[in-house]
Amino acid sequence: MSTLPVVNATPMWREYWALTKPRVVAMLMVTALVGMVLAPHERLPVWQYMAAIVGLWAGMASAAVINQWVDQQIDAVMTRTQHRPLVQGQMQGSAALAWAGFLAIVSMVVLTLWVNPLTAWLTALGMVGYAGIYTRYLKRATPQNIVIGGLSGALPPLLGWTAVTGEMSPHAWLLVLIIFVWTPPHFWALAIHRRDEYAKAGIPMLPVTHGIELTKQLVWYYTVLLGLVTLLPYLVGMSGIIYLVGACLFAFLFAREAWILKTTDKPGQAMKTFGFSLVYLLGLFAALLLDHVWLNWMA
Repeated sequence: MSTLPVVNATPMWREYWALTKPRVVAMLMVTALVGMVLAPHERLPVWQYMAAIVGLWAGMASAAVINQWVDQQIDAVMTRTQHRPLVQGQMQGSAALAWAGFLAIVSMVVLTLWVNPLTAWLTALGMVGYAGIYTRYLKRATPQNIVIGGLSGALPPLLGWTAVTGEMSPHAWLLVLIIFVWTPPHFWALAIHRRDEYAKAGIPMLPVTHGIELTKQLVWYYTVLLGLVTLLPYLVGMSGIIYLVGACLFAFLFAREAWILKTTDKPGQAMKTFGFSLVYLLGLFAALLLDHVWLNWMA
């Protein structure tokens, strides 16, 4: 006879922290910080940069908490997410929602009062897009869920940019485009590895609805498209030769992993491709930063 997990009446800070998906949010914050650094602006007071960081983190963390609250039944089925606090009964759903609400309020107040209203509204849009539209509807409705819903996860560089400039820029949207195109091959590689778990959970991920072979092909095609898109910052004069070399190198390495995934049945290749996709994004944005520092030093 199965029994439900005993809910911890007084969750510790570790459970609250785990609900915010700290590793995922940390990567999003890295891209937001790159947006801040690349945005042309007069130096702001330190407290204003800190307010932007706190406000953006709180908004992203709030969306992550709501995502886990909505996905409790799915998370219980999948090995990757069975350890989460709500699944393990370490926290009540009402406490998680209160935590999400608190973070959302902190985000909106801090960004509106001490950063700028545009960044606050864009952050709210990203929260609704991820926690509401993607998690609640798209994820369960279409195998193109990660393509359509990927926009919300691609917004952080724009948020960082607007946080220090108060306005949107085509260059900021170019950073968004890079992450938007990166998201499908990144996530589909993981979905191939977790295909049976998604099927068991009833989630129509592409490998479940259209098969692994087609998904492998699309991962490859998207990496090629991504490589072309990442040339745009150099072509429009946003970055220089250091970035171009880095972008070409990382594009080649990512495409190589995707090609191996597409053309072989090598065990573990899907997770290897997924893992490298994380290295790819961090390396690409590091190249943007290094190039920016070099160009400023040469100026």
